[in-house]
Amino acid sequence: MQNLPKIGFVSLGCPKATVDSERILTQLRAEGYLIVPSYQDADLVVVNTCGFIDAAVDESLEAIGEALRENGKVLVTGCLGARESVIRQAHPSVLAVTGPHATEAVMAHVHAALPKPHDPYTDLVPPGGLKLTPRHYAYLKISEGCNHRCSFCIIPSLRGDLVSRPIGDVLAEAEALVKAGVKELLVISQDTSAYGVDLKYRTGFWNGRPVKSRMLELARELAGLGVWVRLHYVYPYPSVDEVIPLMAEGAHASGGRVLPYLDVPFQHASPRILKAMKRPAAAEDTLRRIENWRAICPELVIRSTFIVGFPGETEADFDQLLDFLDEAQLDRVGCFAYSPVEGAAANQLPDPVDEDIRQDRLARFMDVQADISAEKLRARRGSEMDVLIDMADGRRAVGRTYADAPEIDGVVHIAQGAGLKPGDLARVRITRSDDYDLWGKPIHE
Repeated sequence: MQNLPKIGFVSLGCPKATVDSERILTQLRAEGYLIVPSYQDADLVVVNTCGFIDAAVDESLEAIGEALRENGKVLVTGCLGARESVIRQAHPSVLAVTGPHATEAVMAHVHAALPKPHDPYTDLVPPGGLKLTPRHYAYLKISEGCNHRCSFCIIPSLRGDLVSRPIGDVLAEAEALVKAGVKELLVISQDTSAYGVDLKYRTGFWNGRPVKSRMLELARELAGLGVWVRLHYVYPYPSVDEVIPLMAEGAHASGGRVLPYLDVPFQHASPRILKAMKRPAAAEDTLRRIENWRAICPELVIRSTFIVGFPGETEADFDQLLDFLDEAQLDRVGCFAYSPVEGAAANQLPDPVDEDIRQDRLARFMDVQADISAEKLRARRGSEMDVLIDMADGRRAVGRTYADAPEIDGVVHIAQGAGLKPGDLARVRITRSDDYDLWGKPIHE
């Protein structure tokens, strides 16, 4: 084993980039390469980059520079790789650069720089592949690219138009993950509700059965695997309405279910700003749809993201956004101060907002949402909830309810967590809350 070639790996960016990293790592391990945790032990380092906003570009370039200093042999892949000139200008000595979702290209460059070992054993790779997430949850990427042309986003230029994976391949991967111990599947893409549009929703096959390539059918089949299914990056098409009854069915189920959790990036509420963003520009329609969703599924938790300080945003536009927040009463919300991204159409828009104003609006936005979140969590006190355990040390444990996605939402702190371990599904009585987190005690049956 000591003579096998060794690869160091740095993974940056969003969950979609994490899935790309997992595929590369799985292929490396399948071919007999060892994955090592330090630059010093590696014969070669692969850096999977992010290039969505300027801060991510800076982080990626810094990571590449560190790998070059500490090791010297570096391959670069990922979203920033689509802008090779930026990488080459900062770090001309990298061995090779590829774009995102380019496992075959990365492997070709690895082979050229570090020939693969002879006849590796197939049992080096676990059934679900190598994962960067804990064993009990995993991201399941169902498509690449995006057909939208939002003015603040360069994802289509980095990852191309929508390309949906065959539904049989998606379900086979999900089944392998569940067999490997995964208890929660987090469905991701650039636009989850558009799954199958490019395929004209054609029927595929899984386990000998026909299944339509569409979000509703995919979600139903995934729930049948007996685990939590969480939908991320759901663009608010009318087709989303069809999935809400499925969430309502699973709201009180104890086994496999589509969680009543919807991640919908609304981005803003001012029709004028939404139009400039090239997003749907009818906040009133959005409010009506949210009301209808909650009527069908009262347990529904809605997460969203917003941008403040977009070019041309006035105080009146921002007030409309705050009014929307107050009326919509969203459960989980993230917000970003607008940051110009090289290559984005929004850079050409007039009336950029001063940085100080952007940051002030971000703080005001989050103050309003913190109050909303605190009130919603206060209503959870005294209730009993299923909690998926993420961390446990024998005394205390930390987990998540159906309302919380890993790393971006809140958690449940369990003080009397003896006997709990990661991956357990514990019944917990909620005793305390703050703006974003809950505290509770396990209910011993």
